[in-house]
Parts: sequence; C-alpha cells; structure tokens
Amino acid sequence: MEIIHVSAECYPVAKAGGLGDVVGALPKYQNNLGHIAKVVMPMYRTKFLFENTFDVVHKGGFGIANQRYDYTIIKETANITGFDLYLVDIYGLLDREKIYGYDDDSLRFTAFQVAVVDWLSKWNHHPDIVHVHDHQAALVPFMMQHCHAYKHLSPIKTILTIHNAQYQGWLKWDKSNYIPDWDRWKSGLLEWGDAINPLASGIKCAAKVSTVSPGYLEELRVDANGLESLFEYEKGKCVGILNGIDTDVWDPRHDTYIHDKFGLDDFAVKKAANKKILCDQFNLDEEKPLIVFIGRLVGEKAADLLPAAISDSIYHMEGRMNFLILGSGEYLVEQQLQHLRSHLIGYYNSQIGYNEKLSHQMYAGADFLLMPSRVEPCGLNQMYAMRYGTIPMVRNTGGLKDTVKDFGAEGGYGICFDHATVWDISYSVYRALQLYEQEEKLNQIRKQIMQLDNSWVKSALLYINLYHS
Repeated sequence: MEIIHVSAECYPVAKAGGLGDVVGALPKYQNNLGHIAKVVMPMYRTKFLFENTFDVVHKGGFGIANQRYDYTIIKETANITGFDLYLVDIYGLLDREKIYGYDDDSLRFTAFQVAVVDWLSKWNHHPDIVHVHDHQAALVPFMMQHCHAYKHLSPIKTILTIHNAQYQGWLKWDKSNYIPDWDRWKSGLLEWGDAINPLASGIKCAAKVSTVSPGYLEELRVDANGLESLFEYEKGKCVGILNGIDTDVWDPRHDTYIHDKFGLDDFAVKKAANKKILCDQFNLDEEKPLIVFIGRLVGEKAADLLPAAISDSIYHMEGRMNFLILGSGEYLVEQQLQHLRSHLIGYYNSQIGYNEKLSHQMYAGADFLLMPSRVEPCGLNQMYAMRYGTIPMVRNTGGLKDTVKDFGAEGGYGICFDHATVWDISYSVYRALQLYEQEEKLNQIRKQIMQLDNSWVKSALLYINLYHS
C-alpha cells in the first residue's frame, strides 16, 4: 500500500509541536510494516534544508486569485528520515524560516495544498491513500474531489487526522478564489459558520477522520471550537487512535542528547547523575524533587497558572521542591516566569525558548513532569517522560487521561488531577512530595513506566487497518 502524508510539519525538518513528531515517526513505522509511506511538506528555510542533499523531481505552476505561482518539488536523497521526504518550494510563500505566524498564512498553506494536488495529478499512477494532517492540509480532499482540473484524483481515498481542532484555518468567502476552479454547487462542503472552514471541509470530504486519542474524540463532541455538531453528525467515520512515540529517538539507553545514558538496571544512579547536571546548571538543589514543565507557554497548556502554582507550592510547602520550566509562547506568561526567577532563587528557574537537547536532559534528570493542560488532544511529553523514568503529573483530559493512571489506583503510575486550577496543581505537587519520600515505591513506579509500550508499532498497524477499511 502506498500512502502519502501531507503536513505542515515533520521532525526533524521543521517542528512546532506534536504534529511534527507524529509525521516524523508514523511513516517510518508504516514502512517497517511493509508499506510505502511518504511525506510531502513545505520547504521552509530550516537548518535541515541546508545540511542535506535533494534532487528536483517535479516543476509546475498554478493560478491563485489571478496570480501565477510556480512550484518545485524536491526529494531528500539519503532517506535519513526512514521514508521518502518531499519538500514543496513556492518562491515568496514557503521559503521562510518560521512555519507559522505570518499575515499571509492562509494563502501560504492553501498554495502548498494546491501544489501537492497539482503534483499528484501529474503522477502516472495513483497512491492508495492520501493522509492529510490538520487544517493546513485539510482542503486537499475537497480539491481532489471537486476542483475541475483534479477530479480524476477523486477515486483515491483520503484520511484526515486532527491533532488540534482549536485551529481550523478559517477563510472569508472573498478568499474562495484561493482554491482552483471548483464546482460551485459544492460550496456547502467548504462552509461552516458563514466562512470557509478548511478543517470542517476535511471532516466532510475525507473518507475517514481520526483524532490522536480516543479520549479527545469523545471530548470533541462537546467542545470543538464550534464544530461539535459536525463531529456528532460524522461520528460514523471518526475513530480515535492514540499517538505513539518514536522509541528510536526517545531511548535513554542510546540518547546522545543526555549526559548519562541508562537502562532498567542502572536508572536510579544515572537519573541522579542527570539531575545533578540540571541542578548545577540552573542553581537548584539536587536533594529535593525536581518538577519540570516542557512545552508551549499558552492557555491550552494552562501555562498561565504556572507562576501562581509554583509560588504557592514553594511558599506553603516551605521550599521542599525545585521547579524548572522550558518553553515559549505568550509574552505575558514568559515575562511572569522570568520575573519569578529573581524571587525564588535556588528553588525555581526557567529557560524561555525551544531547546531540543535541554528537553531530553530534563526528561532524563527530572523526577516529575507537570502537564496541567486545559486541552491535550494526545500529549507526547508524558510518554517521553515515562520512557525516561520521570513520573507524569497530568490533568485528566484527552490523551493524558488515556495514557496515565493515578498511582493511587491499583497498577497506577502517575499523578492525576481533574481541574486546571492553581489548587489542583499545588495539591498534586504535595502528592509528588509524599511519593518522593517513599524511595522504594518511587523506584518501583519508575521501573514500571520505563517498561510501558507507547511505541508507534501498535498505532501504525491501527492506521493501516483504517486505510483497509
């Protein structure tokens, strides 16, 4: 079976979040199952582009809003990702350093999708599945079925995976000419809420729709940023498939990013060594439990609660723990977290920004990972943490609820709470302190979570079964 993944992100080429991790791993595992999985994404001006070699495989062009755009498809030659990787270059639109955040993002990603469909239309054979990810690729199913020049692609089945339904790619109707000449009788397949809604269109037009965890699919029927009734109506073709993690990349036995590699036989000593590296670097006390947060500093992640929760925990529990934050996002949250450093010297520190190496070291050296998310479709960080023997502290939502079981329940191994509030976070910190003081139980849980199978093997097979359906 030949599968084409269409995405705005793919690790290690360009990544802003979990989408990049998924698209960078799932195709590799599908290939391992004997299929042919490929990825096509924009050709941003990233470090990956300049450090690797590519061949030009296609050149073409199309019109959008009375403007001609030429595009080039290049293919990475060494197959270092474990699958065929194709990049789409459109001069003036996709040749930028950042993935998102430009005023013309709607034009950029619509043009990207048009280029992909136009390229597919020139193939001398058809792939079996076109698998699109999030709203930046969700117009592809509509274009393949209802754009006049591409209707011969309509027999190809399309799958849409929703990584985050909060972002839907809305376009005003005056931008309808971004889409190549299309059947105007089909405007209802584009429309939702008096606008063109790419994500809604993908849900309507794709043969199957998946979300990145079963729990998130259930939540979308009651909270989907306006699409609740659509998810209820289309529930017959929707399925929740839990994301996996790439265990080749996230493996404490072979991770080149961490200071001291470790396995089940020496995790206690080596985690302590990795923790010391972090505490020395960030002026923290290695004798105290280290609680870390790694991720985007945005409302979805409840990052706005972190300054108060950290201050309250340190004050009410008399500084019996350390906190370390790595992330970037909303300016006000960043400023509050930076300001906190001068008041809580020796108890708290932070690094604003994205740092892949540091994130691996934090997973390896931390005792607990805090994820108080308001919205978490799947969450990968908790699975990364468990792979490194770091106990997750998570709110019961989405994929966090699907992957973490509270240590107070039989067979449990994490710390779970119900509400994204300062109180719930602080109480979870108190529970973490209690657990940390029970060394035998702590190490038993660490050993347990390091052996959990959160790899892509099972999930990749579930996707293959979905394609066959």
